[in-house]
Amino acid sequence: MKVTGLNIHPLKSGRAVPQTAVTVSLDGLAGDRRFMVVEPDGHFITQRELQALAQVEATPIEGGLHLKMNGNELSVRFDPDSRLDVRVWSSDVNAAVAGGDVNETLSAWFGRPVKLAHMDEEAERFVGAEWAGTAAPVGFADGFPVLITTTGSLTDLNRTLVEKGQQPVGMERFRTNILIDCDEPWAEDLWETLEIAGIAFDLVKPCARCIMTTQDQTTGERIGGNPIQGLAEKRMSADRRVPGVLFGWNAVPRGEGTIRIGDEAKVVRRRRERWPMKLRGVE
Repeated sequence: MKVTGLNIHPLKSGRAVPQTAVTVSLDGLAGDRRFMVVEPDGHFITQRELQALAQVEATPIEGGLHLKMNGNELSVRFDPDSRLDVRVWSSDVNAAVAGGDVNETLSAWFGRPVKLAHMDEEAERFVGAEWAGTAAPVGFADGFPVLITTTGSLTDLNRTLVEKGQQPVGMERFRTNILIDCDEPWAEDLWETLEIAGIAFDLVKPCARCIMTTQDQTTGERIGGNPIQGLAEKRMSADRRVPGVLFGWNAVPRGEGTIRIGDEAKVVRRRRERWPMKLRGVE
């Protein structure tokens, strides 16, 4: 098996930025989800409630971020002394926050009051101790540092969608970090630890999927095939700790280094049992 895709998402819920090589740290892929649009009170905003975020191209620059959206551009730099307490799900983070003029511009772009936050070197967030053994450092990702998916699972999902009379979908719908070329559908359910370029990744929790998978990742429109309906056929979790439909696995890096497209991915530890799934129509 080999790595066939690498992506970072500099702005949470913004467009993916494909990579040919990327630095891995204990808190994930360098540059991934280090910036985030928030409500004025600091609560995080995603494509779930602001679909237009899919239209934003974000590129990290020295000390900040360059943003493009519908012909508009904005370069943002952050003063580390200007800070805001922001919240991602149940996590509170003291993050750097952009100046008022930047936030006014972004509010005009989105048609609602927003601010831009940055997970800078002073900000800290740790999550997932109950799954990872110890709390893992992470940026503004929903729950864990890295998301791993496979080509075989997408192929199987798309087969189901076509059988249901729907259009197939691309992997961009699932906003993955590391895509593994593996022909066997759902093989990743039995991977406990994956090694890439000498770095171990513990697959600690399956990823429950939400309405964002139904949205085009360039426009934010809810069009095309509906992965939620396809996954409901045989990927509905039977474990109440992770409710809903599942695609991909959340992972925690156990080392640091660089991984590249084409690197070998080796399973070094396997699970004894697959994650339990409900069969459609069976309780």
